[in-house]
Amino acid sequence: MGLFKQNPFGHYLILKKWVIRILGALTHRRFRGFNELKIEGSEIIRNLPDNNVLFISNHQTYFADVVAMFHVFNASLSDRDDSIKNVGYLWNPKMNIYYVAAKETMKSGLLPKIMAYAGSISIERTWRAKGEDVNRQVKMSDISAIKTALDDGWVITFPQGTTTPFKPIRKGTAHIIKHYKPVVVPIVIDGFRRSFDKKGLRVKKKNILQTLEIKEPLQIDYENDSIAEIVEKIEFAIEQHPSFLKVIPQDVLEAEEALNEMRKWRPNNP
Repeated sequence: MGLFKQNPFGHYLILKKWVIRILGALTHRRFRGFNELKIEGSEIIRNLPDNNVLFISNHQTYFADVVAMFHVFNASLSDRDDSIKNVGYLWNPKMNIYYVAAKETMKSGLLPKIMAYAGSISIERTWRAKGEDVNRQVKMSDISAIKTALDDGWVITFPQGTTTPFKPIRKGTAHIIKHYKPVVVPIVIDGFRRSFDKKGLRVKKKNILQTLEIKEPLQIDYENDSIAEIVEKIEFAIEQHPSFLKVIPQDVLEAEEALNEMRKWRPNNP
């Protein structure tokens, strides 16, 4: 890698590599130490093309979700099977991973600005700004930036655009899928909301079993599937379709709580 080589967004790759290394080293114990991250689907990561891959996921914290994916993707590419044991996999990280994030979030402090250098595609949300509902046009420069990132590598996006569960899928994601025809890989996460604060910067609770499931790429007919059909496929794939919401009897809830207690990870577990 040339010392002054840049990616399409003007970021120096040598600096980006060190940002990923340092942040990775600082955050590793959040997913393997304070808590335990259970991973499924590492082999899917190894079989993906080098670019034009769009990861879609449910969203639980501002930053921890993406950080976990950076760990899992790089560990998987280093031939670790469903494990992030030994953070050495970040010595030579995949340099063309990007993630879509709200511009105001990435400018909210020094640490977010540093994290943005790791691969943020900062966009202006069309529905929310400064804690209030808004209604504004999509900026074509934001769409163009996502296209640039897809052309260069992998892009992580959270199509609900919020950490609140079961909110509607933003149609913009479906339009991107239909227009740019990426390989679409769903990811379902859980346990992050219980482990971290809303921003995902502070460990709120220890010994929580976190899960990250990588699913097979979606089957999409880019020419014939409608935007509504793609949205529905996304909803089911990331387990945020309204049908997943249901009234659960009290005895079932109690049984589920007991199961969660049994599944809670503890350092002395075999």
